[in-house]
Amino acid sequence: MSTAICPCGSGNLLDACCGHYHAGHPAPCAEALMRSRYSAYVLGLIDYLVATTLPAQQAGLDRQSISNWSASSTWLGLNVESSEVFGGQPEHAFVTFTARWHDSQGEHSHRERSSFVQNGGRWYFIDPTVQLKLGRNDSCPCASGQKFKKCCAGYFGA
Repeated sequence: MSTAICPCGSGNLLDACCGHYHAGHPAPCAEALMRSRYSAYVLGLIDYLVATTLPAQQAGLDRQSISNWSASSTWLGLNVESSEVFGGQPEHAFVTFTARWHDSQGEHSHRERSSFVQNGGRWYFIDPTVQLKLGRNDSCPCASGQKFKKCCAGYFGA
């Protein structure tokens, strides 16, 4: 058992916090998934970052760029400002956060309002950098069985 503090800023031990999700247990909410994704960047867990992205977007991720950014950065902290969960099937959420890191170009801070969707008992990150060619009447890429316009359309690029 690790005695390392979790990088997500919770103050808990890694094994009892994000490490639990990295080991395969589903995150119970969008905020927990977001925190675990930040920790995965810190720890270089690229497979986890891919696996927790909306499955329809996974093939469009640039694994090498993700790995390079993870490895070349010194991660300085995460501040979660808010988490908004919306009812319905499937359930959606926004998590607003600021991540800080240092790299060869200096210190950086990035504030983002990320979108998440729950499907099959798991939360997934909707990556705004991975474009899907969808019409409003196409099936939603989250596999909900609904039309895109009635499901995730408002959460892409939010």
